[in-house]
Amino acid sequence: MRVRTKSKGRRAVAAGIALLLLAAAAFAFFWCRYVYKQIEIYANQDQAAPADAIGVFGAAEYDGRPSPVFRARLDHAVDLYRRGIAPLIITLGGPGGDEYSEGSVGRDYLMSQGVPEQAIIAETESRNTEESARRIAVIARANGLKRLVIVSDGTHLFRIHAICAADGLDVMTSPRPKPPVEYKNLERKRIAHEILSYTLWRIGLH
Repeated sequence: MRVRTKSKGRRAVAAGIALLLLAAAAFAFFWCRYVYKQIEIYANQDQAAPADAIGVFGAAEYDGRPSPVFRARLDHAVDLYRRGIAPLIITLGGPGGDEYSEGSVGRDYLMSQGVPEQAIIAETESRNTEESARRIAVIARANGLKRLVIVSDGTHLFRIHAICAADGLDVMTSPRPKPPVEYKNLERKRIAHEILSYTLWRIGLH
């Protein structure tokens, strides 16, 4: 009798564990699906409208020159500036592994495109997306900036918007134009990275 009772107990525990694992897997699936949908929404809509400033999130720089990705973001910011969306551009990003910072490289590139130095603020300390969002919040409050247009890669914008909103910023997002050829495998990696990074940020681990 005791053997049967123990056997039933083990089966009940195993069934309980299986149900928990199934529930966890279902939750993970629907969570990832929700975040993916949000990433797609932000990647495919341009919210640019009159604002106080345009914020450009940094990307790699090579020996004082913006990488192709960073240059595409900066070019989009220049286009928005010339359209009169905002009178000020904020470049974001700290040291890139050499003597330059992404923020200063971005500033220099904007000036080479005809944007006046007085229309640029370069943030040069942040090391990741979360720090850049916090730094732009500090800059916005210090300069009385109420509304911002944020420029980055499309897949990056949902997470940026969420972090900026959590810092109390009123932000709109404007994705840089996609290149003529976009490798699907690379895009999938970016989306997977964003889902993981957003999830870690939401639970306080990033």
